[in-house]
Amino acid sequence: QVQLVESGGDLVQPGGSLRLSCAASLSIFSISAMGWYRQAPGRQRELVAAMTNGGTINYPNAVKGRFTISRDNAKKTVYLQMNSLKPDDTALYTCASWSIYYNGRPADYWGRGTQVTVSS
Repeated sequence: QVQLVESGGDLVQPGGSLRLSCAASLSIFSISAMGWYRQAPGRQRELVAAMTNGGTINYPNAVKGRFTISRDNAKKTVYLQMNSLKPDDTALYTCASWSIYYNGRPADYWGRGTQVTVSS
């Protein structure tokens, strides 16, 4: 059973930055893709970043130019750097992984999430 553990969520002012981390078991980095979802109360869960094992990265328009996904294989960790944060970015951010990845397919494994709140 794989395990994903997120950290780095916090309360931050609009325009600020946060870096989320996802510590993963070794097997996670051998499958198709890793990424991040977010979900706010009353809203549908939304994919905000995904990285395939071939290096392809996808972002939705809402976060393009502001969010960056990366990983450190030695530390078995995936990161989400978030800059120029807006109140609409407030959500529970969840790390995820896919055994098989293609557009629209739900993730296979999920972390518990880390809360990001953007407010003045």
